[in-house]
Amino acid sequence: METGRSAKLEFAVQMTCDSCVDAVRSALERQPGVQEVQVDLGKEQVLVEASLTAQEVQQLIESTGRRAVLKGIGSGQPDLGSAVAMLSGCGMVQGVVRMLQLSPERCLIDGTIDGLKPGPHGLHVHHLGDLTNDCFSCGEHYNPHGKHHGGPEDSERHVGDLGNILAGPDGRASFRLEDTQLKVWDVIGRSLVVDAGEDDLGKADHPLSKVTGNSGERLACGIIARSASLFQNTKKICACDGVTLWEERDRPIAGKGRQNPDPPSANL
Repeated sequence: METGRSAKLEFAVQMTCDSCVDAVRSALERQPGVQEVQVDLGKEQVLVEASLTAQEVQQLIESTGRRAVLKGIGSGQPDLGSAVAMLSGCGMVQGVVRMLQLSPERCLIDGTIDGLKPGPHGLHVHHLGDLTNDCFSCGEHYNPHGKHHGGPEDSERHVGDLGNILAGPDGRASFRLEDTQLKVWDVIGRSLVVDAGEDDLGKADHPLSKVTGNSGERLACGIIARSASLFQNTKKICACDGVTLWEERDRPIAGKGRQNPDPPSANL
């Protein structure tokens, strides 16, 4: 289900002077959905508590002309785990989805996916983290209890059934969901898939309704990987190839011609 619950987001932001701090603070503090802003010029760090998506907060920061990279996400409560999935697939469909375990009973799913046809699209965690045959090798919906497919608020559902996300006229779906069955520690290493059509939530007469929600072909997918919580990621240089997080931030995603919204060095 959609949620207005806030989360804390830690960004690395390129800032060199007090006017940079003032600009970033001004861009954030006047926005509905932003509860608290802390800016540390010396560390080039911005901590935001907000009920906006991480992508929306990053865009607000970058509207000041400063580059920003999300380094960690948390809830202010004891760390129960967080994860990230970088989705890519056919055409220009791509996105980033994060998961944060708010409590043993609540998981926050925060994401932005671009390149979709306007309208609803099914979103599901799949059993396998196998992309050897693109999204076709991800297996079926994650369903450890052997139940029929359903909606996120149903008791009879797959654990991986996250319902629908809605893409606007520009093809972007930005969403913040809260789920009572998904646990971050159970899905790391599995995959997240967005589908071409609307999930009927197991309520239709179609033969696939109680299997997949009849939501069509798999458009994009990504492996769910462990990610950093607040203040856990101090790296400024990617260990894999020695580039800075800003250089990695500006690299195009392979085959997409777009900037990488979150370099790997910021999520490990």
